[in-house]
Amino acid sequence: MKHGKKYVEAAKAVDRATLYDPAEAVSLVKKMATAKFDETIEAHIRTGCDGRHADQQIRGAVVLPHGTGKKVRVLVFAKGAKADEATAAGAEFVGAEELVPKIQNEGWFDFDVVVATPDMMGVVGRLGRVLGPKGLMPNPKAGTVTMDVTKAVADIKAGKIEYRLDKSNIVHVPIGKASFTEEQLADNFQTLINALNKAKPAALKGQYYKSVSIAPTMGPGVKVNPVKLA
Repeated sequence: MKHGKKYVEAAKAVDRATLYDPAEAVSLVKKMATAKFDETIEAHIRTGCDGRHADQQIRGAVVLPHGTGKKVRVLVFAKGAKADEATAAGAEFVGAEELVPKIQNEGWFDFDVVVATPDMMGVVGRLGRVLGPKGLMPNPKAGTVTMDVTKAVADIKAGKIEYRLDKSNIVHVPIGKASFTEEQLADNFQTLINALNKAKPAALKGQYYKSVSIAPTMGPGVKVNPVKLA
């Protein structure tokens, strides 16, 4: 893959063999985010877990103290009083069965997160094949299947992110934008690490964090010393 001039220049500032302290890594990544748009800063964490075993799965959610810098559009599946509650909480879209054909047949995906009350999961389940692959299926572990729709919507709007292992046992999550201060990014990163430390599977043998890096959308990754994170 051929990289542009800016990427190559930015990469020179990073020693690929060095494992940086979290604060140093954040500072470097911020300097490397030179695109014309406000780049997203992401953390990529390779774990020692084997996600094929249920007792080594990692999945959950955490509210980043400074948010993600992204406007999140919320869709809530609810009826009656809970639907009113969702609208009052600021959800962009609220509905029930009538949304199924719109999503399934018309390919409507103008939302970023889906929340559902438990009684609506039978309806939402019919959308599993389209929502699942996009990572949009509501899940109790992530707090998106709940009767407390007010809290769910408020948390998402405040900067709640979901973390889960991908097929390679890596967690990929945004921790903010390049326009954030170093302190805000470091705070968000530490909050994520604290949540992952708590979520460490008891069945895991060996090293939990194999490698950790932070990267801007258009730039190279900076490796963080995993020893500093445990």
